[in-house]
Amino acid sequence: MATQKPERFDQVDWNDISRSRWFDLSINSIGTLVTAVPLLLVALYDWQILDERTPTLEPIGLEWDIGTVDYLFIFTLLLFAFYIVLPLFQNPRRTQYYWREFRRNRPAVVSLGWLAIVFVGGIVGPFFISAPEQSILTGYQPPVFLSIDQSYVSTCIGEIATGQCHGTWQHPLGTTAGGKDIFAGIVHGMTISMQIGFITTTIVASIGITFGTVSAYAGGWADELMMRFVDIVLSFPTLLMFLLILYIYGAGLGMFIVVFAAFAWGGTARYVRSKSLSISEEEFIKANRISGASTYRVVRRHVVPNAASSIITQLTLLIPGFLLAEAQLAFLGLGDSTIPSWGQLISAGRSDLSFAPWIVLAPGIVLFLTILAFNFLGDALLDALNPEAEAESA
Repeated sequence: MATQKPERFDQVDWNDISRSRWFDLSINSIGTLVTAVPLLLVALYDWQILDERTPTLEPIGLEWDIGTVDYLFIFTLLLFAFYIVLPLFQNPRRTQYYWREFRRNRPAVVSLGWLAIVFVGGIVGPFFISAPEQSILTGYQPPVFLSIDQSYVSTCIGEIATGQCHGTWQHPLGTTAGGKDIFAGIVHGMTISMQIGFITTTIVASIGITFGTVSAYAGGWADELMMRFVDIVLSFPTLLMFLLILYIYGAGLGMFIVVFAAFAWGGTARYVRSKSLSISEEEFIKANRISGASTYRVVRRHVVPNAASSIITQLTLLIPGFLLAEAQLAFLGLGDSTIPSWGQLISAGRSDLSFAPWIVLAPGIVLFLTILAFNFLGDALLDALNPEAEAESA
């Protein structure tokens, strides 16, 4: 029986392979579709059938009204699970190598632990801790082990000694002037921070990677035109646009995410274009082109995967900017006062620093540690996933 000779590399029919694999979805894509379709059906049921006053999950006994931002957040979590977490288990040897490189940076390991607490707290915390509610009678309650002059509080929940109201574990981090529990506010603020980080970064990544890759491979006048458009996006005053949107439509977390994502992808597009141009000069890319592989296949199968590690680290370093922008706008009174973000908590205590500094310090320290953790994490990922950058800078 004659054996079939293996096909030579230069005789591969790339068009046939492209056609055969066009619908050959990976397990990651299949998992995303399988989980995203039920989410879409729930969203359609919520928007088209349920009354606006009826919580989305009330038919199954849960008082949770899922909003548009929540749907986007859940979808981005699905993308994170199937395209970031799952590949780590699919490539155990590479994951072990990355982890060995990553854990050399001790501050980054501690930062990863802190971000894990923020992530889990933001996902699970609101199901166990109720949102902070206003109660004027319990305003200015001090944190545990601290005290405040009794004249500042209407009703002291803790012990009163020598004219001082002492804190209690009922409000471990104290309360605001309106009696809102600061610990509950910080936990719910973790959810807001995760929503800002995940949704905004996903939008920025989608637009920036697509725009940068297309620009790099289009070349010529198309590349020039697209890069000039990126210059316009980068030079546009984002705060001015946010104020305009605020005046027309009002403040809202969704508006913040859309506006800042719409004007923050320019840097990512430039970075991806530069990286794509660098990778396109590699010998294995030239070999694929010579053999007849289509541009779509070269970009999808080789350029984007090889640039992914650098893109991930670049996006990680964008998240602190988004969190800080929300806090700054909230502090200036330009945010949505109905959401319990860390910025809103800090804003609530800015006039009470002289006698109730914990209102600002507690969420401020949490925000500072989170931003610092993302910066440490981004630097460590850059060293672990892209050792060439470390070698160039040495």
